[in-house]
Amino acid sequence: MEDHPKQQRHDGPGRTLEALGLAEAPRERPLSYPGAWPQASGLLDGDRLLPLTRLVHEDRTPVLAVGSNACPGQLRHKMAEFGITSPVPMVKTRVTGIDVGVSAHVSRLGYVSASPFDAPGVVRELFITWLDAEQLAVIDASEGVPLPHGNFARAWLPAPEVRIELENGEPLPGAYVYVNRHGVLHNGSPGPRTHPGQRALLTELLVALPRLRKLFGATPAEFCARARADRQLCERGTRLFAEEKLVTASGLERYVRAQQTGSPGTGA
Repeated sequence: MEDHPKQQRHDGPGRTLEALGLAEAPRERPLSYPGAWPQASGLLDGDRLLPLTRLVHEDRTPVLAVGSNACPGQLRHKMAEFGITSPVPMVKTRVTGIDVGVSAHVSRLGYVSASPFDAPGVVRELFITWLDAEQLAVIDASEGVPLPHGNFARAWLPAPEVRIELENGEPLPGAYVYVNRHGVLHNGSPGPRTHPGQRALLTELLVALPRLRKLFGATPAEFCARARADRQLCERGTRLFAEEKLVTASGLERYVRAQQTGSPGTGA
């Protein structure tokens, strides 16, 4: 049976996203990216985050969130855009084997988003969103999965290559994640760089790249404003990352290929 708000307790005004400080959506304020994440697992139901009665939802698809998809305000915004009101279970997990890097593209929403990369031995606390078919279609569309030149592909990360443990220590057999088709950024080191948050990232990139300043302005606020207003400008910014030789592979491309060729256990 699905968790449902009528089955939950402690769902008073203190459980609203506003009261919990989780209401802001990076789609509306790009410099807040990746947005505020919950402190614990919960059931996102409209403008409330309710307690969960269980951590595993076999009738739903587990999708690992590494950026704003772990922000309840952003998830609510995406679902509302398509008139979807069904609850979304968000489960806090301990993930070993990936880290959170920087997408090698400029989003037309006004920010440079997060993207996972292969990082053996690295442990991160991330959220699994358990999505029904309608919700999964919305998130896939928001990441450009159905488009031949979309920014992300959805791929299955199998255990034990990537270990995902629930709060109770139970391991999952795997989960989906969105892998950037452009690759991820590095900062001169051999491998990918981690995402420090939007304001810090844009400040660093604008200082280091005169051509980026010429396109997007000298401050993070200018960058966001110009990126949101001009899709072609975002495409030029994406090309600039490659031209400046800042792009490297995430190391997760093999999982995208495995799913595309229909390997056993990779899902639909």
